[in-house]
Amino acid sequence: MNPFFQPYGLHIGGVIHLSPREAFELLPKGALIVDVREPMEMNGKSFAVEDVVLLPYSHLAEEFATLPRDRPLILADSVGLNSKQAVLFLKEHGFSEIANLNGGIIDWEKDGLPTDIDDDEVLIGQCACKLRPKKLFRKKEP
Repeated sequence: MNPFFQPYGLHIGGVIHLSPREAFELLPKGALIVDVREPMEMNGKSFAVEDVVLLPYSHLAEEFATLPRDRPLILADSVGLNSKQAVLFLKEHGFSEIANLNGGIIDWEKDGLPTDIDDDEVLIGQCACKLRPKKLFRKKEP
């Protein structure tokens, strides 16, 4: 099992799912967040902590070897779906101290944890097909 994560999270189907507060508590103990969101999923928001590595899910298979094996990894995305798949992928490739951030950055922000928000990049629009960064909707000065 994963000794670092053992007293934390929900252990379901071989994956440890951490709440945002649990993940935040584990960062000073040596854990590292691996943010697997794609650029289009960032929505102007990022984890405002020192220990974050950005590795889009679409690049995981080619770049997973760059991740440290000597630190516990917490995989994160927007809501916890691709990050769960990333945990399973990394387990298949010999990583053992890994967990999933349940609820992703959405629940992280909802819990009031440190989040950087670039207001210009936050997506707005009438429906999902019309979402654009807020900066594109601003009127230009004449």
